[in-house]
Parts: sequence; C-alpha cells; structure tokens
Amino acid sequence: MQVIDGIRISSEIKQELAIQVIERKTQGKKIPHLAAILVGNDGASMSYVNAKVKACEEIGFESTLIRYDSSVSEEILLAKVLALNLDKSIDGFIVQLPLPPQIDEMKITQAIDPLKDVDGFHPQNLGNMVVSLPGFLPATPMGILELIKRMKIETEGKNCVIIGRSNIVGMPLSIMLGRNSYPGNCTVTLAHSRTKNLSEVCLKADIIIAAIGQPNFIKADMVKKGAVVIDVGTTRVEDSSRERGWRLVGDVDYENVAPLCSYISPVPGGVGPMTIASLMMNTLKALELKGK
Repeated sequence: MQVIDGIRISSEIKQELAIQVIERKTQGKKIPHLAAILVGNDGASMSYVNAKVKACEEIGFESTLIRYDSSVSEEILLAKVLALNLDKSIDGFIVQLPLPPQIDEMKITQAIDPLKDVDGFHPQNLGNMVVSLPGFLPATPMGILELIKRMKIETEGKNCVIIGRSNIVGMPLSIMLGRNSYPGNCTVTLAHSRTKNLSEVCLKADIIIAAIGQPNFIKADMVKKGAVVIDVGTTRVEDSSRERGWRLVGDVDYENVAPLCSYISPVPGGVGPMTIASLMMNTLKALELKGK
C-alpha cells in the first residue's frame, strides 16, 4: 500500500511554479496576481483562503484578499466581481464558497470573467472542458488528476467509481477521467445518494473517488483488494483531545480501508493541498493566455 502524499506533490508543483516566476522576473515579464474574495467568518473558508495567500507568498505570486461581512448584499458583491474583471493588474480571482443565503452563488459565478475564473467554475469553462477546448479545469478535479499522473497510477481501461455528483468535483471529474487521454480512458460510474446497491458497485471498482461529504462513509467491505482510493471529503468533527477542539475527517474509513489498497490518499494531506496547487497553476495559465 502506498500513501498518496498530496503535501509532497503540491510542494513539488509550487517549487516548479516558483522557478517560472523567477524566470519571468528575469525577463521583465508580469508576475501572476491572484485575488480572493472572502465573505463572512466561516472557519473552513478562512483557513482555505489563508492557505491560498500563503501559497502565493511561497511561489512569488502577488495576492490580494478582499473581505466582506456576512451581511454584504448581492449587489455590492457583484459590483466587486465586475471591478475585478476590469482590473488589468489582477490575472485571476476566486469568490470563496459557500456564500451567505442572501447571495445567489450561481449569479456570482456567472458574473466572473471566464478568462479570470481560475477556480474553473464558470459554465463557459465547464463547457470547454466537456469538448476539450482551452480553458480552466476545476481546481479539485485537476488536482486529483495531477496526483494520479505524478504517482503514475494506471487508469486506462480501469473501472472508476466516483461517489458524489457536485458541479465542483464529481460531475467534472467523471468527464475528465472518461476522456481519451492520461489520466483518463476509464470506464466511469458516477454514483450518488440515490445509487442502489452502492457497496456492490464499489466492490467492482479499480479506482474509488469519494466526494460525498459524509465522514467515514466508505468502509472496508466496500473496497476490493488492490483498489486505488482517493478521498476528497473534509468534514470537521468535534475532538476534545485536540487543542482547537476539532479534527478533519475524510469520506473514507482510512484505518480499515488502507490495508486493502494499492494506493490511498489521506485526510488531511491528500487532495486538499493539490486543490491549492491547481489554483496556482491556473493563475499562471491565466496570465500566459493573455500573452503577457
């Protein structure tokens, strides 16, 4: 059993990006600039955005963090999105999700310039992905593909079961792994809460990707020996033994599933760091697409 070390691989990617930044500086070219909008004080969102800002510092990107109170109106947020679209100093930006209930997330997502949509959530970028046109891939699925590629995990002809059909992870990942490329050429089953006999479906899988958001959902009796298991889940559960009072738990019962696997990603330290690394890759790509 090999652990898929997302921390190590994401560090390699950041080092590669840092070298490219140095080369751009030497050539007098523009340095990538990522902006992030954070609304409210959600702990997980704050941690994630802070990690993005830190990654920018490590690589040498410029970064801007824009914060709003949770009571901010949709009108004000839309105005800021449109301003960032027009700001030539900003190469890419994200609006951290989830947003408060008074704001229509899809309306905000659709307002982002597709050429600055480094999270890859805009319908135009999702459409480009479907027909293999240039654009930005969603950061988490992109990070998962990068893990598979850098671990040299075989995918061609493999049965892959993805559990969870969100527009952020499951749906785009099912398309990406079914494409005629590497990583890809899988026979993909997109399972979800309405899937019947899910355990039986999973037992046929060579690759299981769990993105359902339910702690320890994937049990040992759902995984065949030698399977690859990638855990996308990150749920905070109370833990009085920890100083902060909580810990992160994935969708996979790691302790009991790991001995069965050929490869498995942990939580934390698996997919999470790769999402940030992918966002950084997309930010550099946003600048390069403009020919700057």
